[in-house]
Amino acid sequence: MTQSTHTASGDFDLTTDELRIVARYVVRHAEDVLPVFEQTVPDDPRPRAAIDAAWAFVNGADRTRLQRVTSVDAHRAARSAPSEAARLAARSAGDAASAAYLHPIAQAGQVGHILRACASAARVGEMEAGGDTAIGDALLERSRQRATPLLVDVLCRYPPAAVGGSRVAQLMGTLDRSLRQAADRRPGHTPASGADARTRRRTP
Repeated sequence: MTQSTHTASGDFDLTTDELRIVARYVVRHAEDVLPVFEQTVPDDPRPRAAIDAAWAFVNGADRTRLQRVTSVDAHRAARSAPSEAARLAARSAGDAASAAYLHPIAQAGQVGHILRACASAARVGEMEAGGDTAIGDALLERSRQRATPLLVDVLCRYPPAAVGGSRVAQLMGTLDRSLRQAADRRPGHTPASGADARTRRRTP
């Protein structure tokens, strides 16, 4: 993977390499559930195109209109999907492509760009298993195992995910809390977000 030192600044700093770490995390989850969409809507290539665009960025390509356009297209495919599982799978593909444009803004809504595809994949797993919430819990554990310390470091620059009423929002909140708690237990870890994270990231 091509290394990049380009840094976007807002409420804190976010490098291109860090964006690639986020995009890799998201696209792996989106790819897991893509077959659910493709089996339901086999003639719609838009979610796969979004996943391909996400992988192109992860593997070193510059972020371009390709990620933006394919993300929008995948979300359109989600809106027209005939089932909830297919909708969540297509939306996850759109989230994977748009992860390249995660904003360094200390807003809870940004957490969805990191974790919503994980929660959606867990929810799809539950539905595929007849609503078995134990499957969702197991898939969240897999997401926790996939989260590298660098991914969690980026996550912790944002405020915690907002509480939501949907099952996907509940799963995302559970994963968000779990990752932050694990980070807090790491030796030498100093919790930081928003302005505090910005100061910490820019200290020589």
